[in-house]
Amino acid sequence: MSPTQAPSPRPRAYDAEPYLPGRGGLPAHRRAAADCRGCPLHEDATRTVFGKGDESARLLLVGEQPGDQEDRRGEPFVGPAGRLLRRALEEAGIDMDTAYVTNAVKHFKFTRPPGGGTRRIHKAPDLREVAACRPWLLAELRLVRPEIVVALGATAGKALLGSSFRVTKDRGALLSMPPEGGGFQGSRGPHVVATLHPSAVLRADDREGAYAGLVSDLKVAAEALAKSEP
Repeated sequence: MSPTQAPSPRPRAYDAEPYLPGRGGLPAHRRAAADCRGCPLHEDATRTVFGKGDESARLLLVGEQPGDQEDRRGEPFVGPAGRLLRRALEEAGIDMDTAYVTNAVKHFKFTRPPGGGTRRIHKAPDLREVAACRPWLLAELRLVRPEIVVALGATAGKALLGSSFRVTKDRGALLSMPPEGGGFQGSRGPHVVATLHPSAVLRADDREGAYAGLVSDLKVAAEALAKSEP
């Protein structure tokens, strides 16, 4: 590089860790997450959509990211996919109101239709964005301390279990969280059950079959919870 040539700017770091509070429970983390600038997704999203539910839940559900309605309302799983998930959980014997629900990524990533328009079309987060947001997910796991975590779709599965996770290969089984995955400092972490994301069921050609598979996978989580009851 010549003396007059400016150095190339460093690529922007994607990392939510600096925005996490040094102490406090879920309310403190929820307030801090509202100001997270750990990746560029906050620039276009309406707001951060943090997790919600029973703060001592035995079951924690992880999706991919907020959708359009979730972004507008500031709550996870309040759109069509959330309604389908609630119905599937009920069929599996789980009350969604007793669970904690969140997403691997806390901001809505979207694109616009070709040629313009106001409709916001979901766009899957990339690995850098998932990794950037992972400190928030790990904090939720540490604070809620669930017994079972349900990974809804590939993005949630990779965030919890690593990049080698595949929904088609790993779904419907009771899996162990990697030792470094939840930050439980030596104590046994939760088990993970992976399944389809409810939005994938809504898009499926064989919606009835995909829905039955979702319910079947959720029953694995329900049975694991039943076995661990005192």
